[in-house]
Amino acid sequence: MPLTASDVLSMNGPVAVRLGGGFEAREQQLRMADAVAATFESKSHLLVEAGTGVGKSFAYLVPAMLRAVERNETVVIATHTIALQEQLIEKDIPLLESILYPAPADETQPRPLRAVLVKGRGNYLSTRRLRMASERGERTLPDAASRRSLAVIQDWAYETTDGTLSTLPTLERPGVWDRVQSDSGNCMGKRCSTYQQCFYQKARAQLEGANLLICNHALFFSDLALRAEDAGFLPKYHHVVLDEAHGVEDVASDHFGVALSEGRVNHLLNTLYSPRVGRGYLSQLAVMLGDSAPVEAAIRLVDQAATASRAFFESVAEHVRGAGQGPQSPFGRGGDSGTIRFRSAGAVSNALTPAIRELGLRLRAMREMVKGEADTFELNAYALRAEQIAQDADLLVTQGMPGAVYWGETSGGDDDFGGARLRVNLSCSPIEVGPLLRERLFRQDHSVVLTSATLTTRTVVGSETKEGAETAFAHVISRLGCEGASTLQLGSPFDHARQVRVFVHTDAATAASRGTALSPLSVGILKHVEETEGGAFVLFTSFASLNRCASELAGPLAERGLPLLAQGRDGSRSHILGRFRQDRRSVLFGAASFWQGVDVKGEGLRNVIITKLPFDPPDRPLTQARNELIEARGGNAFMEDSIPRAVMKFKQGFGRLIRGREDRGRVVVLDSRVLTARYGRLFIKALPQGMEIEVID
Repeated sequence: MPLTASDVLSMNGPVAVRLGGGFEAREQQLRMADAVAATFESKSHLLVEAGTGVGKSFAYLVPAMLRAVERNETVVIATHTIALQEQLIEKDIPLLESILYPAPADETQPRPLRAVLVKGRGNYLSTRRLRMASERGERTLPDAASRRSLAVIQDWAYETTDGTLSTLPTLERPGVWDRVQSDSGNCMGKRCSTYQQCFYQKARAQLEGANLLICNHALFFSDLALRAEDAGFLPKYHHVVLDEAHGVEDVASDHFGVALSEGRVNHLLNTLYSPRVGRGYLSQLAVMLGDSAPVEAAIRLVDQAATASRAFFESVAEHVRGAGQGPQSPFGRGGDSGTIRFRSAGAVSNALTPAIRELGLRLRAMREMVKGEADTFELNAYALRAEQIAQDADLLVTQGMPGAVYWGETSGGDDDFGGARLRVNLSCSPIEVGPLLRERLFRQDHSVVLTSATLTTRTVVGSETKEGAETAFAHVISRLGCEGASTLQLGSPFDHARQVRVFVHTDAATAASRGTALSPLSVGILKHVEETEGGAFVLFTSFASLNRCASELAGPLAERGLPLLAQGRDGSRSHILGRFRQDRRSVLFGAASFWQGVDVKGEGLRNVIITKLPFDPPDRPLTQARNELIEARGGNAFMEDSIPRAVMKFKQGFGRLIRGREDRGRVVVLDSRVLTARYGRLFIKALPQGMEIEVID
């Protein structure tokens, strides 16, 4: 009789035998493994909320591996964070494979489990394009920093084994990678002289022969969006597991939408020809053709497209600035965050589409003039990019995607040459992804499992709270369009009531801040950071608040010997997280991504401070549009959408603290609405069972 998933993970199963005292069978994990296996068998759909410590990855990996090997089926596992992908491919899968399917004595025999990490094509180096960029670098690259970046890539190319960005050192000019990456538009296929050595083609061959595919949500939903045009790149699969599924709606919304940035347009135009330095792909092409006339004509079109681009994005920026002057803007209000919603088509004048479309046609015509096949493909790739920009600009201005919300946004940033500039974007996303996912994901011939530590919420109706598993999952089911899916809610095996103390502040910090240079929020943060001598995550709902508190508390924390690490100010997310782990007295100020997907076990993290209940900004265009749609249908947008989203994010923030049985610490909520607002009890109810709230002044 073949092994079942629960057999493998039982107290006397092969995993327990291999790991000995390092493994403990968990009832929740066994229940989840059985439910996942049953879902695969019936080709149905399942949502599983499994608390921290359940062992979700083993609970879906074991059934996935059994289906892949025993049934000759293909399983896709998609995660939101790189950290979890690395854990699966480098640790969990090799361990389980060595237990279930040890390597055959004859190394020439194929392995029954063929697991691969799937990356997007743009992550791979094209050795042919690198060679071409190296030969022409002096004529095409605009400055010394770009040439130094190319040299770094050249040195790395001799050492890399997989040719992907994951091991590439940091570049002074990251945009140089665009000139050497693998690109479908200029791929020569088997006619390429480096085809046999091509990193991407090798990865593609592995992918076609694999039966367990690990990827991120972005790649999975990019493929799903392309499948509507018969252009998907993942092979046929039988089962899908979406881990960290609380983020699925936002990722799907991004990939079913359209975005156009000024940086994207300028990067293409400057690659073709940079008037600032008189260099670019087109300038070196003139030497090769021996006829400057067609190249000069193309350069004039680049200049015209650049002028049109400046006018296009300046128009977007002007609307954003205008929206910031008052709430009466006909386009919607969002000026405080540098964002404006466009409620009607044609608000932005669009000279960009015709200008860059003409450039694309000229680039296509020039393919017949060049002698080398490599340049034919290079011109084709640039023409395709120009045409895609033209299409995107036209769709965004005419609002050609029904059921979508459209907005423009501006933010500060650096240009490709280290100077300051304003970043401008125009975007749209579907207001609801549920109908799209229902059609493209849940009605297809494969099973889907969605799992996370936070998928459930409670909804208040009148003065009562609805209970029951179906109601608890109602929000995520409606948002994702997976009506009819089975649900399973599993608590954490950790004893949160013993391991965690929960404090909720009243507004007394306001009085304590009088006579000081600190805001009430900074006073509350400092008080609780002092009590644990650091080792704290301080979670913010906006970067404005984070930066204000970081400025106020930099001195006081330094005086107390507590190193401050602020997201957006002290390096990348991974960099500041690494520094936090190295010093037990560190204090990390984080927003957005630090509410989820961050795992710090042990004594290093003993204090999580939630500065404010994590409601989405009400003037965020997508939030605004969702709320309007709910209200138009006769619903209550605050209770039906705003509260569930905030509760799930609140649970994510709480979950940063306890990552193991030996962890101990406190969670502090500095938002008194948990106590005073009618909906506050929903946040309290979202905490693990048995938690007692300590109210402090």
